[in-house]
Amino acid sequence: MAKEIERKFLVDLTHWPNEAKGVHFEQGYIAITDSGIVRVRIIRDEVSTLTVKSSGTGLSRDEFQYEIPMDEAKALLRLCQNDIIEKTRYHVIVEGKQWDVDQFHGNNDGLWIAEVELKSEDEQVTLPKWVTNEVTGDEHYYNAFISKHPYNTWKK
Repeated sequence: MAKEIERKFLVDLTHWPNEAKGVHFEQGYIAITDSGIVRVRIIRDEVSTLTVKSSGTGLSRDEFQYEIPMDEAKALLRLCQNDIIEKTRYHVIVEGKQWDVDQFHGNNDGLWIAEVELKSEDEQVTLPKWVTNEVTGDEHYYNAFISKHPYNTWKK
């Protein structure tokens, strides 16, 4: 069993590196419960995964991820609850750490979230100038939440 330890931040686009290249993602949620989620994801129409994550609003959660056939992933996406999330994911290296930065589309257009995975909960990380408020633990910024409550419906 893998353990996911990550911190999440909002992104300041005035400092965003324009040369970053992104990859298209589609993901949906088959189940969202108090104990966790079951997610199906298609990456660039090339790789598809089924993921189970334990619940939690802190830095750490249990994560089980399996590659599945593309035709099965497409069928599972049709079974998903709520909106299918579409986003472009950028990988940016900052001082030896990979940051995954998601630019959301569709009903979540305008939302950008940066995540950095850690080896331990107390690991220190240098924050790039393009991150702003930390939203780690704020359920509003979990993909499962925004599939049920799209960003463009939030009261700003």
